[in-house]
Amino acid sequence: MIQRILITGGAGFIGSRLALCLLAKGHAVRVLDNLSPQVHGANPEASPLFRSIQGKVEFLHGSVTNRTDLMKALSGIETVIHLAAETGTGQSMYAIRHYTDVNIGGTALLLDLIANESFPVRKIVVASSRAVYGEGKYWCRDHGSVFPVGRFAENMKNGNFEVHCPLCGVPARLAPTDEDAPVRPASVYGITKLTQEQMVLTIGKALRISALAFRYQNVYGPGQSLSNPYTGILSIFSTRIRNGGSINIFEDGKESRDFVFIDDVVAATISGIESEASLVDVFNVGSGVAIDVSTIANGLQRMLGQTVPVRVSGQFRMGDIRHSLADLTKVRALLGFEPAVTMEEGLRRFVSWVIGEGVQADWYEESLRELETKGLLQ
Repeated sequence: MIQRILITGGAGFIGSRLALCLLAKGHAVRVLDNLSPQVHGANPEASPLFRSIQGKVEFLHGSVTNRTDLMKALSGIETVIHLAAETGTGQSMYAIRHYTDVNIGGTALLLDLIANESFPVRKIVVASSRAVYGEGKYWCRDHGSVFPVGRFAENMKNGNFEVHCPLCGVPARLAPTDEDAPVRPASVYGITKLTQEQMVLTIGKALRISALAFRYQNVYGPGQSLSNPYTGILSIFSTRIRNGGSINIFEDGKESRDFVFIDDVVAATISGIESEASLVDVFNVGSGVAIDVSTIANGLQRMLGQTVPVRVSGQFRMGDIRHSLADLTKVRALLGFEPAVTMEEGLRRFVSWVIGEGVQADWYEESLRELETKGLLQ
């Protein structure tokens, strides 16, 4: 069924790719985006992401924190895909008011208008994050499944980066985290994403409309910002490599993430958008595979054909988790989603795109100094 769809943040990395795919399927797409320079660069209207949708979707330049902008954006809309948010764990730990104003305040305003005005909205989809779990699920040899609250700075200062069983203190083994796991965000960013999804699901249920929260893992692929020093390990590392800069790998380099390719994220999201079932639910979206950061750094150098100094520094950021790995059982069963792109293939596609882009200015060292100044990088 053809839908009239609003994508907030629809000129961003995920939003622009999603918008183009929805257009190809015949849906009418409107985008509301503030074209943030942190994502789109100093000249946002010239950014590749914006240009990819320019003239193809109905575009509104505005903010989810502005009532007038949202009123205009919601007119005639049946499905809202709420992607607009500030992202990045480290930055959220000091830009606290800004993250809560945009992520929580913008979502609250959006839902307030849907609840109180006569818009024909019948479905809301919100981009949540694996950050809502904090450390997530682990396995203890003596106690089975456990859910550690987090790690202690003193242990990490002594080079002890692993997660331990909260009951007996022995090192615990990573396990896939499912949607029923306790939610214990370790960063302000994670808190805001959890609040977003809880508000969307609560109001969806109250208004008797479909409401879906997708807990995206670490999304990567062609189109992600190569100049944003606050988020995206692959983009940060590739920009460092192309500029001949050294790579500082935090902790011991064995920290891992579930990296999921952009096309898989879009496919999972569309499966929820086009589902005719009336759902109020959360879904993990990932690859179901955990890969450590050192492997990513080595793979990027190999594929880019450039070698730079790599230092495993032992430094760590407050708010970072050790590992993440999504259990995809639920999204497979209810939405029929199956990740299709392996890490090797996704990395190849990403690097092929990077090589075709201009070498971006590297602001990563400045972002680290900012964290150090505020005591958030140890």
